[in-house]
Amino acid sequence: MPRHLPFEKKTTVIQLLCEGSGIRSVERVTGVHRDTVMRLGARVGGGCRQLLDDLMRDLPCRALQIDEQWTYVGMKERKAQERGRPDLGDTWIWVALDSENKLVPCFAVGDRSQAMADSLMYDLASRLRGRPQISTDAFPAYPGAIEKAFGSEVDYGVVVKEMDTARVVTGTKKCPVQGNPDRRLISTSHIESQNRTTRIHMARLGRMTSKFSKKRENLEAAVALHFAYYNLCKYHSSLECTPAMEAGVTPSCWGVADLVAVAEERAVETRTMAG
Repeated sequence: MPRHLPFEKKTTVIQLLCEGSGIRSVERVTGVHRDTVMRLGARVGGGCRQLLDDLMRDLPCRALQIDEQWTYVGMKERKAQERGRPDLGDTWIWVALDSENKLVPCFAVGDRSQAMADSLMYDLASRLRGRPQISTDAFPAYPGAIEKAFGSEVDYGVVVKEMDTARVVTGTKKCPVQGNPDRRLISTSHIESQNRTTRIHMARLGRMTSKFSKKRENLEAAVALHFAYYNLCKYHSSLECTPAMEAGVTPSCWGVADLVAVAEERAVETRTMAG
């Protein structure tokens, strides 16, 4: 079991997972069996989810960009429907990003529905202080979700992509939707860059490969681990610190060993409470 590994070995395994190595690659490098790597990742990822839920509160985020990116669990959607497996198929990772301090205050894993958009926005609204400006693409679930969660206490704009008949993007248009958004801040460029970073650092999201999540809970744990590492440990040269430091969430940069230790404590607490 993961808890029987030396702490230094656990830290090495988690470091490799956070830097984009696949489970079998980690097995070859560390000598830790892939099943143990997977269990450790799920355990630490679950603890990271609890850690972020506690830390990401009363945040001073002002310019938020929101987007969702596609992946799949087990098999593609068409095959999952053919086999009657509603637990498998297309899955979406919803992410909110502060374009100023690069913090990810919340995220969610689920389908691409109005209910998921509503859930993400309610979660985001509960974590912020002040009046934010939000930017999204033209996905129709966003306006209603933002209005439900924030009411009139938000400035909201949409980036609409203009395409030609071959569906090639020829330009973009910024459209204010609610409140009085600053047109200069209506953008999705930072969140699209963040999506690319997520794919680089999570091997299971690599497109055109055989890597994918076999269970939803494994994907959720991997996403939580990634964003905990991204917020608390990953140094950004443009900020000269981590996003959590820039946002005032933590006073210093965390090491991976710090993340593993705290996440495992949270995982044990959660298991004890559930028992």
